[in-house]
Amino acid sequence: MPVDLALYQPDIAQNTGTLIRLGACIGVSVHVIHPTGFIFSAKTLRRAGLDYLDQAIVVEHTGFAAFDEWRRAAGRRLVLLTTKATQSAYAADYRGDDIIMVGRESAGVPNAVAEICDLRVRIPMRENLRSINVALAATLIVGEAKRQTDGFSDLK
Repeated sequence: MPVDLALYQPDIAQNTGTLIRLGACIGVSVHVIHPTGFIFSAKTLRRAGLDYLDQAIVVEHTGFAAFDEWRRAAGRRLVLLTTKATQSAYAADYRGDDIIMVGRESAGVPNAVAEICDLRVRIPMRENLRSINVALAATLIVGEAKRQTDGFSDLK
């Protein structure tokens, strides 16, 4: 089972399109947890997603409860990438059944959602800086998770 990526109520179409393009290129399914902060359509995603949108596996979930029910039934571990975590994302051991989730660009995820996650990790950063762009942060950690789980072996 390959590592997946989940976007919790994304606010910015360009970041979402970028991450869907990433998913298409490196073979990662992207789960979009609604509602989004924009009209979720090929037209709004096209600028960043280019012609990769048709090559991606995008799974839409009506809300977090529906997503969480699906992932539990599938036996998937949920890993939250958050600035509020204490554990470094680079000290974590990732598994092939992981879903790496990023929060909203404007607000992350609510505490109740963070508490449900099986693992919470953060990207080490210089002090006094808030965060890395969500698309860049997700790319870093999905890449690390795929590296640890031999997820690049079938790619050229």
